[in-house]
Amino acid sequence: MKIKRLSAVVMIAVIALASVLGQAVGEKNFLEPEQTDVKVIALKGPTGMGLSKLMSESDQGNTGSNKYEFTLAGAIDEVTARLLKGEVDLAAVPANLASVLYNKTQGKIEVVAINTLGVIYIVEKGNAVHSVADLKGKTIFASGKGATPEYGLNYILSANGIDPIKDIDIQFKSEHAECVAALAASPSGIAMLPEPFVTTSQMKNPDIHVVLDLTEEWDKLQKGTDSPSAMITGVIVGTRDFLENNPEAVSLFLDQYRESVEYVNENVSEAAKIIGGYGIVPQAVAEKAIVNCNIVFIEGNMMKSQLGGYLAELFRQNPAAVGGKLPDDGFYYSR
Repeated sequence: MKIKRLSAVVMIAVIALASVLGQAVGEKNFLEPEQTDVKVIALKGPTGMGLSKLMSESDQGNTGSNKYEFTLAGAIDEVTARLLKGEVDLAAVPANLASVLYNKTQGKIEVVAINTLGVIYIVEKGNAVHSVADLKGKTIFASGKGATPEYGLNYILSANGIDPIKDIDIQFKSEHAECVAALAASPSGIAMLPEPFVTTSQMKNPDIHVVLDLTEEWDKLQKGTDSPSAMITGVIVGTRDFLENNPEAVSLFLDQYRESVEYVNENVSEAAKIIGGYGIVPQAVAEKAIVNCNIVFIEGNMMKSQLGGYLAELFRQNPAAVGGKLPDDGFYYSR
């Protein structure tokens, strides 16, 4: 009888211990979910600006099951090289480059979200330009020949009845600084510049002012179309391997990135401090430039519609600009 009673007591103790251990393990799993390493790279500029709040949250350990490693690059070549080598999982790149990489890698790079609409502006020192029509017969100093700034300007000019070759003198410079110098030397100069360089130039020369927002001009031309596109500067892409193998981590990143973008747009002064702290652009420049950088978060069907139409226009002008052919549906990631 004593042995039976002892066995019963032991059995009860074992069951109780198992229950306690099971509860402890459950609590540990709940409190400490398995983490996924996520490596992200972006250029210093508007794309990095949108990521800044998420970078800050990451440094504070507030990103849940995603453990981020962020890299800010000074040149797109570094971004492309690390992406193609598989050293990063997600990257902020120019919109047309995303298409080029998709074609180059036979579909191993996909686009997950639009992060920046057009950041290109027409500026002048005088008071001659009030509409696109006023550009006819003028000289424009610009950078970005053979890239999206040129294609975007050509589309807007052509759609407004202006021949970019015959009706206007576009003098391309190798750098934005050269455009500003040419603008400063010309009493009636006009230039095409991107943000945040527009803000930087205005801080040095208050006579420079924005006369046309090319993003708005693009939108005017698309109004009323069945599938309106948009002028797009940057997107976030990911390697197909990472996207397919880590759907939960990707979804969490997209939610956190959306929140970061919303924070930057709604809390300009606070965001500017974070941006300046990471050396993305100086705080003073960020505080003035954020409102004109068109930092956005667009995914899914809207991303496909807006980006697809934009790439189609680039392809019409120069197929090489998008990698020789328009990307198929596999290019557009959907969660």
